[in-house]
Amino acid sequence: MQPLCRLCRGNFYAFERARSFAVYDDAISEAILLPKYDEVTRLGHWFAGRLAEIISRAANEWNVDIVVPVPLHPDRMSERGLNQAELIARPLAKRLDLKFEPHLLVRTKPRPPQLVLSRTEHWKSVRGAYSTSEGPKVDNVRVLLVDDVLTTGATLDACARARKKAGASAVLSLTVARVRSWLMPPGFIIDKHLRTGNKPEGRQKHL
Repeated sequence: MQPLCRLCRGNFYAFERARSFAVYDDAISEAILLPKYDEVTRLGHWFAGRLAEIISRAANEWNVDIVVPVPLHPDRMSERGLNQAELIARPLAKRLDLKFEPHLLVRTKPRPPQLVLSRTEHWKSVRGAYSTSEGPKVDNVRVLLVDDVLTTGATLDACARARKKAGASAVLSLTVARVRSWLMPPGFIIDKHLRTGNKPEGRQKHL
């Protein structure tokens, strides 16, 4: 039994819970980059399967209504031609028999041009960068937010704040990988309702 990081203990994040399939290392980085740049979309289905397994191990903790991918800015989307998070979130929603809502969130503020951002720069770059799209309102729902990598938690936090501002009752998050950090040691669970983080049993280190 180990304590959560100080940000989690202080209910700093707007999302209720975040879990990841693996630590972000060279192997997982290469796998994640394939769908982004080589259009190996079948990997999105494989990642979705791994995230679905995380939920199946604690289904009562993942009571959600809709699946929403973290969106790209339109300029970035035009450049890539696909959204990695959407390639994972769509098959995940199908596996979970949940409604897939790729247009509920929009990124209105582009990412800075530099490839590597400091922790502070990353938080600043996503502050106010997301909003809810105009159209049908989805109030009082529990949202499952999906992305490829959790680095500082800033992106998921910004998306969660935008969805809650629009009426979501809770936002839970799943990512394929999590970057090792002094704030979030491997195996920790980001959960504002818990006071301890446990490593799940089994060979795979689900974070």
